Amino acid sequence: MEVKKIICTVTNDLNFDQRMIRICTSLHNAGYDITLVGRKKKESKPLNNQPFRQRRLYCYFQKGKLFYAEYNIRLFVYLLFVKADLFCAIDLDTILPNLFASTLRSKKRVYDAHELFCEMEEIVSRPAIFKMWKAIEKYAVPQFKFGYTIGECYAEEFYTMYGLQYEVVRNATVLQPLAEADLNAEKYILYQGAVNEGRSFETLIPAMRRVNSKLIICGEGNFFEEAVALTEQYQLQHKIVFKGYVEPMRLRQYTKNALVGITLFTNQGKSNYLSMANRFFDYMHFAVPQLCVAFPEYVKVNKKYPISILLQDTTEESISAALNKLLSDAQLHTMLKANCLKAREEYCWQQEEIKLIAFYKKILG
Repeated sequence: MEVKKIICTVTNDLNFDQRMIRICTSLHNAGYDITLVGRKKKESKPLNNQPFRQRRLYCYFQKGKLFYAEYNIRLFVYLLFVKADLFCAIDLDTILPNLFASTLRSKKRVYDAHELFCEMEEIVSRPAIFKMWKAIEKYAVPQFKFGYTIGECYAEEFYTMYGLQYEVVRNATVLQPLAEADLNAEKYILYQGAVNEGRSFETLIPAMRRVNSKLIICGEGNFFEEAVALTEQYQLQHKIVFKGYVEPMRLRQYTKNALVGITLFTNQGKSNYLSMANRFFDYMHFAVPQLCVAFPEYVKVNKKYPISILLQDTTEESISAALNKLLSDAQLHTMLKANCLKAREEYCWQQEEIKLIAFYKKILG
């Protein structure tokens, strides 16, 4: 029987995309020929070995509208000639090349919606940018009849907007034996993920003035320079450490030794409000209690397994008070850790990949 070929496309550097590494590995193990396509930056390190194929496209422009235009053109040309049975667009920023190439070549196509793209804060807060992306969404998304997304709230939103019944495949972490924390290692608060607008850094950073602990930030993004500047403004360089992009295996070392994890968002745009962040599951799987925003998906999990302190607002005062409670209340901390151990058995990739493989089997066989 001929092996079916799937092409998945993103706009990021492949080494750091834990979600797509999980998805592509599972599909490879299920017998599909997978190629993950991303971008190559000037500072990109060599690709890590993976069981699936990887391809990076280099662009002269590195950010902004010109980058998206150039990358989409290069991606379209690549998709026109690569051997494939199905094209999968991950988020709206690669949807047009996949739509056009799949149409011209009469191939199947899938939309993997990691975000409500037009409702991200950096989009919804800029009217001209929002108008452009919303036009792309209205044109392209309804032409992707097959798709999946990361939570029930997002799936309901796609049905409301376009009448599409997308599957739910959560970004849950692979269940592995619990990594023991290094008892001699320094303990700290951890933020891991994109350092983007809408992640409450404007209040988290000044809140650290009232917290007697170090904050380690693993990741980069469109708010990275502003976050560094805020740290300098409040003279917190001794307390807040920026690690930049950290590869998954090294990130595990930071996560297992953390005392508290941070999952905060501002309530601007439905993408934040209805989100189900990767790091929420990563902290859970390392039994790290977390400070989390009280948005619908997190509330649902926390009602079943209390693993977080949920904040109704992300003011400096609320953040610092909650962090100090997590750091000082040993009984609370122990209870949240114990609930993480229960929750990780249910919210794990081994459960989610069953749905992922069933989804592709239904389309490709």
